[in-house]
Amino acid sequence: MLTKEQIQIRDPFVLAVKVEKKYYLYGTTDKNVWEGKATGFDVYVSNDLDRWEGPFPAFRPEEDFWADRHYWAPEVYLYDGKYYMFASFKADRKFRGTQILVSDDPVGPFRPHSAGSVTPGDWECLDGTLYVDGAGHPWMIFCHEWLQVQDGEICAIPLTKDLKSAAGEPVLLFHASDAPWAVQSGAASSGKKNFVTDGPFLHRAANGDLLMLWSSHGVNGYAIGIARSETGDISGPWVQDREPLFGQDGGHGMLFTTFEGELMLAIHRPNKTPNERPLFLPLAEKNGRLSIKRQFRNPIVLQRADP
Repeated sequence: MLTKEQIQIRDPFVLAVKVEKKYYLYGTTDKNVWEGKATGFDVYVSNDLDRWEGPFPAFRPEEDFWADRHYWAPEVYLYDGKYYMFASFKADRKFRGTQILVSDDPVGPFRPHSAGSVTPGDWECLDGTLYVDGAGHPWMIFCHEWLQVQDGEICAIPLTKDLKSAAGEPVLLFHASDAPWAVQSGAASSGKKNFVTDGPFLHRAANGDLLMLWSSHGVNGYAIGIARSETGDISGPWVQDREPLFGQDGGHGMLFTTFEGELMLAIHRPNKTPNERPLFLPLAEKNGRLSIKRQFRNPIVLQRADP
């Protein structure tokens, strides 16, 4: 068994399966996520969010899989009776994109479901997340990377009901620089105003408001902000909160509800390899506004895994 302080992970995503009363923790789990050949995605399993079994190999690529590096940010959803994984992949001379995988079990093994990336083939994209609108139509919300457009974009693309492919053209929702809290990344001397978009995640508040968590760089490092759809629909327009929800060198957040009914924010912190660890923060929600219940003060305390 492991504590969460013993798990190196970026982009943590928690799937709470009520029928089993088990939490499944996915994320970017390769030891060096930036360089070299990728291994795959692991999953950890817990009854209480404190002690975790694993890692278990949720995805390992076949020899003919198209991507061999930058296996990032897997998210798993129960949809139409199966478990679907949205994850980002990259290969030399091929654009990064989000592909959809499928399994009959949350532990996997996950196998390719879509024919390659669902994001546009000539765009550098990452961090696709699933959203199902009020009419039951699935969408992928994703990032069009700053590497290609400088001012990172959050976009939406409709999906076919079977999640095998795109069902239309992508729609721009907003730019990273729209957020008052977001700061420029990279050297200012370059003359390029690069703004990062990472990790979109949709949340329908109890009052009906549609919120989007997303990450960029803030004044104190990696941060999570909230955008709000003025219409309550995915098309927006989207308005940014002035201050980040979390701005202390932690990000790529998602929300889940514990079996006790508490709303939780999952992030990784700090934002530096190999020190990233999952962090779960209880949230309060009132009138469509989210806040962290307890003030965050303590730094991450790293622990070694049991031999």
